[in-house]
Amino acid sequence: MVTAGTYPITNPATGEMIGEIPYATGADIDRVAQVAHAAYLKWRDVPVVDRVQVLYRYKGLLEAHSDELARILTSENGKLLDDARAEVRRGIQMVEVACGMPSLMMGDSLNDVASGIDCKTIRQPIGVCAGITPFNFPAMVPMWMFPFSLACGNAFLLKPSEKVPLTAIRAIELLNEAGLPAGLMHVVHGDKTAVDALLRHPLVRAVSFVGSTPIAKYIYATAAAEGKRVQALGGAKNHMVVMPDADMPKTVEAIIGSAFGAAGERCLANSVLVPVGDAAGPLLDLLVRTTQAGFEMGPLITADHAQRVCGYIEKGVAEGAVPLCDGRPRKGCFVGPTIFDRVTPEMSIAREEIFGPVLSVIRVPSLQDAIELVNRSAFGNATSIFTGSGKAAREYSSRIEAGMVGVNIGVAAPMAFFPFAGWKNSFFGDLHAHGKDAVSFYTEQKVIMSRWF
Repeated sequence: MVTAGTYPITNPATGEMIGEIPYATGADIDRVAQVAHAAYLKWRDVPVVDRVQVLYRYKGLLEAHSDELARILTSENGKLLDDARAEVRRGIQMVEVACGMPSLMMGDSLNDVASGIDCKTIRQPIGVCAGITPFNFPAMVPMWMFPFSLACGNAFLLKPSEKVPLTAIRAIELLNEAGLPAGLMHVVHGDKTAVDALLRHPLVRAVSFVGSTPIAKYIYATAAAEGKRVQALGGAKNHMVVMPDADMPKTVEAIIGSAFGAAGERCLANSVLVPVGDAAGPLLDLLVRTTQAGFEMGPLITADHAQRVCGYIEKGVAEGAVPLCDGRPRKGCFVGPTIFDRVTPEMSIAREEIFGPVLSVIRVPSLQDAIELVNRSAFGNATSIFTGSGKAAREYSSRIEAGMVGVNIGVAAPMAFFPFAGWKNSFFGDLHAHGKDAVSFYTEQKVIMSRWF
């Protein structure tokens, strides 16, 4: 492969260089797209019940190598090993759901829609699809995409984050070992050059993306202008609302997991805490004591990103927020959990995605105020409410402008058979990742009317 240079891969916990990858050129992208398209023309005619046999074997290999994959993931991402194992498990669940494609791709039919005329719908694959994935979930997010795409009868080009390519490389080696026909699945590496080549290549029919909102907007606008189907998942600023009747110990446990788990580097992290009325006193007292008692955290992805997160902590102090816990000074890629009280909605730390272990506390007097606060956000990815009141939970779930809602759950991550359903500036497109939306995204629906004489 002719390359546009190489990129080093570094363990963020140690700073050690653990590998390097070649960057693809536009010519490389064209070559693999051509190969993938040729393979697709054969794969689309393979019965779906036979296609999913590959995924059944793949699921078994993933389970057998799950600890190996988790250790690779930890070495390049820095995630704690238990978190990495859980992520691999979530990826395997995606493959499990994709194995049900013979049922998921079923169409509808109705005889005698008119005299002697029958009607049915069928779903057919669309061709070569591409996925562009982030650094924070190098096992799970690619599996939101390619198992569904392949099971539907498509070919797939995966461009993982250049910071964490090793997990994806090993995962696709196992897919090939499972017996996937040659040419259907390719991993390409690179930066904007490779991305733009994917977005503009005429054989690429659909693009899936997960990353920041500015890049998601660019991906959506560029690929859609080329006539491609696009799902572009962007950033978030998620809120946790805590009512006075919440179970405080369990709520604090959920808050810490949500705000500081994965070092805050996830789009489902709740980074704004909204205590309602009298909840603030007992909640913050227990939260600060539990945080100060300490718990294990992994590093952020790079030293530059750690410095960016510390810059937000400095902004919070400068804007008048009160630090209850301060994660500075950082060491290498590590930043400790940070909690700011007396935050106002106008502050940078309240509005912008930090993607680190920084929690902002905005106090409000009522549930109505909490709903209005959350709905003013430009993002609409996820939110959670902690309460013992079914009435409050129902009202919040109904009125809140976010695609995923947790009730007494810190991270409202849907299972593989439901869609990942962000709203507003957290998502650009019409069909979401995984679940039934994935089947619709990776297929074309055809209506067939028939009459026989």
